[in-house]
Amino acid sequence: MAKLYFRYGTMGSAKTLNLLAVLHNYEQQGKKALLLKPLLDTRFGHDVVQSRAGLSHKADLLLQGEDKIQLQAFLPLQCILVDEAQFLHPSVIQQLRDIATYDNIPVICYGLRTDFRGRLFPGSQSLFELADSFEEVKTTCAYCNKKATMNLRFIEGKATLSGETVLLGADENYQPACYPCYRQKLFAAEKTSAV
Repeated sequence: MAKLYFRYGTMGSAKTLNLLAVLHNYEQQGKKALLLKPLLDTRFGHDVVQSRAGLSHKADLLLQGEDKIQLQAFLPLQCILVDEAQFLHPSVIQQLRDIATYDNIPVICYGLRTDFRGRLFPGSQSLFELADSFEEVKTTCAYCNKKATMNLRFIEGKATLSGETVLLGADENYQPACYPCYRQKLFAAEKTSAV
């Protein structure tokens, strides 16, 4: 039986690079993998999945809201790969679960575990509830050598807990941080703002 996988990590942990490597392996073996991403993610282009290392591939299917995934045009498939899965609606995660279970197609989702406040994204929460397998894609803290577990957001160069949950960006807005460094940067920003 095929499985639903969730490979999660902080910003800058090479999740998309990992996804593109898996896609490349399927293509090299002559196997067909379907590449999905949320319509919301327009950082590198409307239908482009791109890593910070510069590798990119065109997405086969863009999803928004409670879209129904129509696989008929793409069959037969050996795998479904999903980038930025944290932005997917829980009903789409349920569909991916059903595809793995009833269509016997492995589904590998890549995404963030939590937002910059340390709260689960709805898509990530659904993946933790429904996935068969979890794998942390690890990276180190931008400020020390501990494992990064948090996404530290910056606005105008200051660490913050303010703003909308979704602010698309990369290195200019976010840094991976361990929890102690995350709290230290937020405390320093609060102290500076109070002066």
